[in-house]
This record gives sequence, C-alpha cells and structure tokens, in this order.
Amino acid sequence: MSVPHRAPAELLNSRRSPLLVFAGQSNRPLAQAICDHLGVPLGRSKTEKFTNDNIIVHYEESLREGDVFIVQTFSNPVSDSIMELMLMIDAAKSASAGRVTAVIPYYSYARSDKKDSPRISIAGRLIADLLQEAGADRILTMTLHAPQVHGFFKVPVDHLSADLVLSEHFRQCVPDAHNGVVLAPDAGSIKRASQIARRLDSGLAMIDKERLSDTEVRPRALIGDVDGKTVFIVDDEISTAGSLVETVNIARSMGAKDVYVAVTHGVYSGPAIQRIAALDVTQVASTNTVLVPDSKIQASNGRLAVLDVAPLFANAITNIHTGASVSTLFT
Repeated sequence: MSVPHRAPAELLNSRRSPLLVFAGQSNRPLAQAICDHLGVPLGRSKTEKFTNDNIIVHYEESLREGDVFIVQTFSNPVSDSIMELMLMIDAAKSASAGRVTAVIPYYSYARSDKKDSPRISIAGRLIADLLQEAGADRILTMTLHAPQVHGFFKVPVDHLSADLVLSEHFRQCVPDAHNGVVLAPDAGSIKRASQIARRLDSGLAMIDKERLSDTEVRPRALIGDVDGKTVFIVDDEISTAGSLVETVNIARSMGAKDVYVAVTHGVYSGPAIQRIAALDVTQVASTNTVLVPDSKIQASNGRLAVLDVAPLFANAITNIHTGASVSTLFT
C-alpha cells in the first residue's frame, strides 16, 4: 500500500503542536529563508521601541500549545538583539506556547567563556542564564567560538556546524582543492581546519602564535608547507579582520599561490571591510548567520561572498519538531 505524499508544511504540522517560526529584527532574511525551506509562513510579530529606549514585543497570532522557534542572531546592536529575544521568549511563554526554542545563529558572547583577567564577568554564562530564566526550553545555534559554552546551559543545546557548507564552497571555487592546503590561523582552529581538510582530502597547516599581552597576539611560525599551493583559511568568525590580515600575510610570505578564506560568522566590524578590500586574497566568504549588508559587499572590492546555511537550520528545526536526531545532520 503506497503512502500518500505530504507537503512539508502538512507533515510538520501533523503533530499535536503546530510548528511556528518567528524572527527578531537582527536577521529577518535568514529567518524568511528558513521558513521558505520549511514550507511554513514566517510568524507575525511586531517589535517597537519607545522614546525612552524601552522595547516592546507583540505577537499578532495565537501561540497556544505551539512548538515555537524564535530566530535571533546576536549582531549589532547586540544588546538590543539580546533584549528583544528575551522579551520574545517571555511573551511566547506567557501566551501558552508549548515549547520555545531560541534559534541563535551567531552567539557572540561565546567569546566570553572564561575569566581570563581579574574582576570580569563570564558573559557567555550570564547570557545563558538569562535565556533560560526568560523561559527558553531549548537552544539551536551554530559554530560556537568555545564549545564549552554548551556547559553553561541546563536545557538541550543543538550545535550546528558550517563545515560542510564551507568545504563545498572551496570545492566549487577550486576543482582541484585536494591539491591545496587548509590553514588554521591558530591552535584553537586546528580541529575545524582538520575536519575540512579531511572533507577536501587536502593538506593541513597551522600558524603558531604567541600571546604578548591580554590584547596582543603575534604570529611566530607557520607549521606545514604552503609553498606554491592554493591555501584555504578557515575560522569561526571575522570581526575587525586584524588576525586575518596577519594570517594572509604570513601565508603569502611562505609562498602561497592563491588564498581563499571562509568563516562561519562574518561580523565585519570596525575597519574590517577596508582591510579586506586591500587584502591579497581571491575571496573572503562567510555564511548568512550574520546579515551582511549589500553596502559592505560592494565596498569590499568584490572580495566578499555570502553562503547560505538556511537549509541546515531548516533541517535541524524539522528534526527537533518531529523528534528525529539532529546529530545526523553533522554527517
């Protein structure tokens, strides 16, 4: 007996709790792309800011017993993005949502994962506490700067990886990518670089750095061979691009032929765009976890590219909603 074909939206909403996806203001294009892949409409909500800078969030449809996913990346203005997400979670719980999952493509405070100087806050843990206190039942995120941030949460955390997307991008750009070398900009990136090198069946290299102070790090040596080869630099994010400039320069000084860069989060703050525009690289790519305005792409001298991870998030949301394994997406 044949099973009748179901449309994605019909399948997703065949459970008792309907699937509802909403978005904050930080990256609505990504949220819309996720909904397009899911085959469900982006939920209707409104966020307003009063003259005293207070934020109010209002849902314009029923959430009762719904399986609610709220997409909000922690990008500029970060504090507003976090506050808006807290209010959206709290409002959803107050509206009798069955379950609320905070979908945070870029969890910027993951960089603050330890007390590495006196009298500071471990902000990554503090934000985790606030999200749970607001009522988040689950967290879905991508490429945390420090994986141990998982341990800050007492609710389930699904941690997606963009490695497959980055690897496929390199392979499309360079058909003989297996003859190239994946370069980790520091020891902390070697695991990710090794995984991508295995996917490409390519070589692997790393830059050894020494810390001169709390804020200053200097590259000391390049471990591996990049002479005459295409180099693929991978990292979790680009902020001001200062480390990227150092990494590219040392690779070039060691004889690298062409240099491609791909990271998960393209924050591009401060002088990043000007530095990338002047950089001796073929291309710098990031995913759309952070919204990259067209103005930055145009100002980059044609070097910036944006890769789509909406299908990954859509698949993860489908698996969470239906009770399927999310870990299967990693392979």
